[in-house]
Amino acid sequence: MKYMLLMQGTKADFEWYAKWSKEDLMANMNFMRTLSKELKDAGQFVETRGLAWPSEAKLVRAGKDGAPITDGVFPESKEFLAGYWIVEVASAEEAYKIAARLSAAPGGGKDRGTMPIEVRPVTSGMPEEKL
Repeated sequence: MKYMLLMQGTKADFEWYAKWSKEDLMANMNFMRTLSKELKDAGQFVETRGLAWPSEAKLVRAGKDGAPITDGVFPESKEFLAGYWIVEVASAEEAYKIAARLSAAPGGGKDRGTMPIEVRPVTSGMPEEKL
């Protein structure tokens, strides 16, 4: 089963991240690269991507005529998707273990982090009970 592991944060989190020392940034990036390589070697890695800063994001809705209406930059209280991994594992428990490892990534002068990671199954269509 595939699972998406989502890293989220607030605007304040992103501003704090931008102030990290070069050493903290490199420790965090090296941790992420090493974990991704371990997942690849285990045959569990599907994809990972980081996303641009929240200041570059917009919410888009369709107007009455179907034209895009954009909203942004987001207010401080909103959470933003920072990046994601897609892993393929045998169970949700395996995905949770990987998410916990991601959550513990070093950074910002801390020995390890505690960033919450949302874990969601990746579906291939409408659930049978809804059809």
